[in-house]
Amino acid sequence: MIYKFRVILDAEEDIFRDIAIENTDTLEDLHNAIVNAFGFDGTEMAAFYTCDENWTQEDEIPLFDTGDVPGEMRIMNDFILEDNLDQHQTKIIYVYDFFNMWTFLVELAAIEEKEDGELYPALLFAHGELPSSAPDKAFEADDLDNEFEDGYDDEDFDMFDGDDSFEDFGFEENWN
Repeated sequence: MIYKFRVILDAEEDIFRDIAIENTDTLEDLHNAIVNAFGFDGTEMAAFYTCDENWTQEDEIPLFDTGDVPGEMRIMNDFILEDNLDQHQTKIIYVYDFFNMWTFLVELAAIEEKEDGELYPALLFAHGELPSSAPDKAFEADDLDNEFEDGYDDEDFDMFDGDDSFEDFGFEENWN
């Protein structure tokens, strides 16, 4: 079977690519198809994120194992498309280049029979030009304010409590 995805840049302008890929390919294969479809050089870190129907980000699926214990973390190459996306779970978020945060909404639009003679993955349609830099994101948090949740404030973390003496630490102020 062939999965047809619409990959939309999370921006005000309509910029998207339609990609066809085999259902037995991995998320890493989809990552490579997205990188090629949008013209990235493929040298940056990337991750997929599971999400709900409202695009609320959930679990990270990174390109490389970045965990403390090698081999403990599951990576893109460990996830087969048909095992993770289907007609009931159609959405996933993709982020490329964590410094610039190119963010894409990826949705499974169709599941079709493989066409004889076609090579997959394939770019089916491209709409819009990728901007020269990633769209700005407005990160919001409803529950943050100037005070810490546990009742502490910035003054509680002043290491010297107004005393500039370093004697309690066992070294002199101008130790270097």
